[in-house]
Amino acid sequence: MTVFDVVVLVCAALLTVGATLAVIRAERGPSMLDRTIALDIVVTTVIAGVALYAAVFRRADVVPLLVVLSLVGFVGSVTVARFAAVEPEGEGRVRTREEVAAEEAEKRRLEQEELAERRARRRAALEAARDAPVEAPGAGGGTPEPATEPVPESATDTVEDEPDPEHHGGPADEETR
Repeated sequence: MTVFDVVVLVCAALLTVGATLAVIRAERGPSMLDRTIALDIVVTTVIAGVALYAAVFRRADVVPLLVVLSLVGFVGSVTVARFAAVEPEGEGRVRTREEVAAEEAEKRRLEQEELAERRARRRAALEAARDAPVEAPGAGGGTPEPATEPVPESATDTVEDEPDPEHHGGPADEETR
């Protein structure tokens, strides 16, 4: 056994250990970034293994295979990174479409509850303003101030819940009063 054979066996053993540990990391995670990096390491060890094979058997015809494996690893990493970029802060994984839809539905429900609460407060303020006694002119020493409708907190407070009877939908669904 020559020195070259020993070096090849040591390199092969190190590549095997590295690939095994990377697969374990990819399985355990916990985040998408951990899994992506682990799979990049697996692709890299496969590339190194093919390069080791080419060096031992003096085969130059596997160079295109090395190029293809490198491109596949790069494109895979970029693709996963692109989809992981929408991952929210503090989240350890990429959410499914169903999870995103459920979160958006919950957000819309909370916004609608807040809007209904603001409308109820505005109606209560209007009723309180209508029920307040109006002073007779000259009785209080001044002119009475007219009851005014409170200004909506945002433009969404003026959106109707239901369209008018003659309204049939379209871009003016959120018609304002």
